[in-house]
Amino acid sequence: MPERYEYIYGGLTMTDLTVAFIGLGLIGGSVAKGLKRRAPGTRIMAYMRTREKLKQAKRDGIVDVILDGVDEHLSECDIIFLCTPVEYNADYLQQIKPFVKKGAIVTDVGSTKTNIHETVTSLGMEDCFVGGHPMAGSEKTGYENASDHLLENAYYIITPTGKTPSSFTERMTGVAKAIGAIPLVLDYREHDFIVAAISHLPHLIASSLVNLVHDCDNENQTMKRLAAGGFKDITRIASSSPVMWEQICMTNDANIAVILKRYIESLGHILTDVESKDSGAIHRLFESSRDYRNSFADNSKGSVTPDYSFSVDVVDEPGTISIISAILAGQGINIMNIGINHNREHGEGALRISFYDEASMTAAWVRLKNYNYTLFLG
Repeated sequence: MPERYEYIYGGLTMTDLTVAFIGLGLIGGSVAKGLKRRAPGTRIMAYMRTREKLKQAKRDGIVDVILDGVDEHLSECDIIFLCTPVEYNADYLQQIKPFVKKGAIVTDVGSTKTNIHETVTSLGMEDCFVGGHPMAGSEKTGYENASDHLLENAYYIITPTGKTPSSFTERMTGVAKAIGAIPLVLDYREHDFIVAAISHLPHLIASSLVNLVHDCDNENQTMKRLAAGGFKDITRIASSSPVMWEQICMTNDANIAVILKRYIESLGHILTDVESKDSGAIHRLFESSRDYRNSFADNSKGSVTPDYSFSVDVVDEPGTISIISAILAGQGINIMNIGINHNREHGEGALRISFYDEASMTAAWVRLKNYNYTLFLG
């Protein structure tokens, strides 16, 4: 990806664009930072309730104009991004409608699309709307955690309406490419069914599994003490925001219900196979899931936040963590978290180190390998 990206499909260059953000949290802030990184001449306006964060964004050189609200300034914009929680984006549509100039695009970054597309239709805004879903995130939220490369190599789903001009779809494809994302155009209904299976259901499973262990644990909380390794990996996403995931489930309930029923049915078959000691069926379960899982691409981000971690085999003695931290700090590598693996059922090393991004993890892996440490992925 070039350091500067000047051309956008549809006849406009990045330096010609005036872009507004309604909401400037993790995703909105990352899109804005990505645009400024690739094309510093892009003029960015922003509005959000937390004004101090807008002031910080202006000090950072990301926001050029701080908006006091939804007003006539939006009529100067070529693209308006709705980056508030999904249940509020639809409300903002009606507010911004009077200020959308001819030829301007209204888009969003919500993880469910049906609700906002239906609102767009009811408001007669189909000819200017292009839905969007950058499929990336973090366990942290807010503008302060936004990054100009958060969306690099992440899929950016684009969902035009039936009346969206092709030039608008192409322009949003160009924006996605400009910030390093991988654009993919889908019908909004197909999008919502897909994310119900690959994102929403996994969060429900992780949360229900954590609650199951909580309910089955003894008074000494032995399950909690031993929960590590694979259990912590597959339930990591249960730490996500309850408010956000309540909103997501309520705006994609029909698709989630279909997928959840199919999952419950599959669990019923597995229960039957276990109770009947059908070893062949159990073997096929693990074999088919392994083969399909191993076919997944490793070079792009998915809808579930990736875990950039590995374990290090070390002797548990004073100073070990300090030595490793110093080795990585000497290369300018930032550690997100470091902790002891109390459960090493899969051969993990004694220390598990987590990083903010794949580049940091890769650099740390190479660095520690050079010092002859034994490392474990997974």
